Amino acid sequence: MLSAPDFKQKKIIVALLSHGEKMSFKNDNIIITDANGIKHQSSCYRLFTVFIIGHITITSGLLQRAKKFGFSIVLMTHGLIPYGSWLAKAEGNVLLRKKQYQYQGTAIAQHLIKNKIEQQIKMLKKRRKKSPEMKKTIKSLEKYHDRLPDPDFGIQEILGVEGIASRVYFKQMFDEMDWKGRKPRVKHDITNLLLDIGYTQLFHFIDALLNLYGFDTYQGVYHQVFYQRKSLVCDLVEPFRPTVDQCIRKAYKLGQIHEEDFSFHNGQYKIFGKQAQPYIALMLKSLLNNKQEIFLYIQSYYRAFMQNKPIEQYPVFTGEK
Repeated sequence: MLSAPDFKQKKIIVALLSHGEKMSFKNDNIIITDANGIKHQSSCYRLFTVFIIGHITITSGLLQRAKKFGFSIVLMTHGLIPYGSWLAKAEGNVLLRKKQYQYQGTAIAQHLIKNKIEQQIKMLKKRRKKSPEMKKTIKSLEKYHDRLPDPDFGIQEILGVEGIASRVYFKQMFDEMDWKGRKPRVKHDITNLLLDIGYTQLFHFIDALLNLYGFDTYQGVYHQVFYQRKSLVCDLVEPFRPTVDQCIRKAYKLGQIHEEDFSFHNGQYKIFGKQAQPYIALMLKSLLNNKQEIFLYIQSYYRAFMQNKPIEQYPVFTGEK
């Protein structure tokens, strides 16, 4: 399996083929070119995930290289909607999957959501100026945090705590952005659209990591099994979501988000091509800043799960380098 030192050298790259770029391979290198020539070149040995945005012809050569060098490919439309993937994965980890299917209980789910609320509190505490409402929200989040774990809680009770905590958190996190509520995939405002983009990058990164160990990513411990939903990926994304939130808030404060870059059609905001490039880069940079910590988290999660460790020995994401 991939070691932490080896993973540190791995790259995540984005090919914006909808922006006139082309992707090719030469001597075990991936090459991205535009009208001005070579824009990016990387050894296939150092690739972890390639996000391809726009139209591409999938050849057997591309798939063979992905298989040979163990990197994943995620295909996205011009509007940044994922529509396919080719994942590097460990095959035949039967013992792991048996453990997944036999797992009962809510201890891991409570651990994940407790960690998520910890990160939400941390992001709000980073604010230099805190209004009375902000201070009240932080205290409320600390109360929700302290309610977990509870041995009497089922999934519905955990969902309740998470839902209330997230509502009060988002209201303060984006209090200066005319926040109207989190509505996944609806894209009724620019902030929700950017959250969807950032969460999607995070989702596919964690999906690729889980596949390295042979997890059945459809078998969750918190999100229940639902047709074609990668419930385990949804579970393990939770503690890391606030890093995306903080990235977007910071971009607003630095004047890096411009309304004219976005189009509005049929009640939804969208962004395409050249206009999307800086936003993708912005959130990818945030992901890469936490790349090693996320890798070590998934590695530790795998070991804890396989060794039936007590929940106190499961990993906790702190966001600290």
